[in-house]
Amino acid sequence: MPLPCPAALPPLAILLVFLASAAGLFAGPIADTARRFVEDGATAGVVFLVADDTKTLDCEAVGFADIASAKPMRNDTLFWIASMTKPMTGACIMMLVDEGKVSLDDPVSKYIPEFDAPQKIVPKKSATTVNEEGVRVADNAPRQTAPKNTLRKTPITLRHLLCHTSGLPRVDPDETPYIDTRPLAKAVPTYARLNLLFEPGTSYSYSSIGIGVLGRVVEVASGIPYETFLQKRLLDPLGMTDTTFWPTKAQLERLATSYRGNPSKKTLTAGKIGNRQYPLDDRVRRHPTPGGGLFSTAHDVARFGQLLLNKGVFNGKRLISEASINEMTRRQAATKSSGLTLSLGEGGRFGHSGAHGTNFAVWPKEKLVTVFMVQRISKWGTPDGKKLRPALEKLALKTHSAQ
Repeated sequence: MPLPCPAALPPLAILLVFLASAAGLFAGPIADTARRFVEDGATAGVVFLVADDTKTLDCEAVGFADIASAKPMRNDTLFWIASMTKPMTGACIMMLVDEGKVSLDDPVSKYIPEFDAPQKIVPKKSATTVNEEGVRVADNAPRQTAPKNTLRKTPITLRHLLCHTSGLPRVDPDETPYIDTRPLAKAVPTYARLNLLFEPGTSYSYSSIGIGVLGRVVEVASGIPYETFLQKRLLDPLGMTDTTFWPTKAQLERLATSYRGNPSKKTLTAGKIGNRQYPLDDRVRRHPTPGGGLFSTAHDVARFGQLLLNKGVFNGKRLISEASINEMTRRQAATKSSGLTLSLGEGGRFGHSGAHGTNFAVWPKEKLVTVFMVQRISKWGTPDGKKLRPALEKLALKTHSAQ
């Protein structure tokens, strides 16, 4: 049922948040700014972190991880980071590039033979598509006509997959209601039967299943499961102990509830993570989704951001070559603002967002990393919700850029 915005909670709940604040769970200018949005009902709660190349400069939490139980948001609250998983998968591919096991311009059929078969090109005619949450959203795929029975002439390459220029659709329409029911070895070959939206390399259309294909390439090229490679080569060296596809029971106790906002009524309705099987800690039925399956914390995500900020080095150890980081953060052909699994912004900024509103950004000129964590399904609780992250980022840059 719809819940009132935090400002409308009973006095006892407000008292609990006050006590949490007094205990030091959140304090400072970032929390002061965020609290106004929480009190207005834009979101249940938020965690915002600022780091430089070696350390956390600030991490503040405000509001609720769960409104109904008045559980306060904490710096170690766990979030579904969704598509922020993509650049971590991209980092795995670049490690294999560094080792000479794959090349960015290799055809994907070299690793997954099913992609050697002909694929039809059927351009989008609709301005919307269904995203990973099963929600209809705007789609930027080209919407032009094409002759019937047009087949692709260009092989799909790893580079095409990394920068969303492969022509593959956003999701596989047959993977409903859940997208985590099959291991990559079974799921990915079936994507080769899907029609393409355009000739590979000629346009841009965001594709989560394209990143799933890359997860399978990691397995074929490395000889070990994707999730094992990710754990041993990226998560463990970075000390990302709270990042996983399968949160433990202890971690689930720290998981923030996701809320769907209704701006006109100023309500927040609790919801589940779409297209995923429950329980979330089920390692038998649930399989990794390289395009959007990870759970994490602000501190863990910041470590990945520091790796990118430091051109592939973390705590003095090189994990990815500088050349590979430079390629990840370079605008790719046929895109307006896409690197390799990274979104590129003004002033050299780059990063990625997640379906429920999470985001991390690397600011090379300012030598900062910012991490923004909320759990918002589609809409904010108020029209001003979209101003929250920019306000916190602006404050972070103003406060910490000169340090």
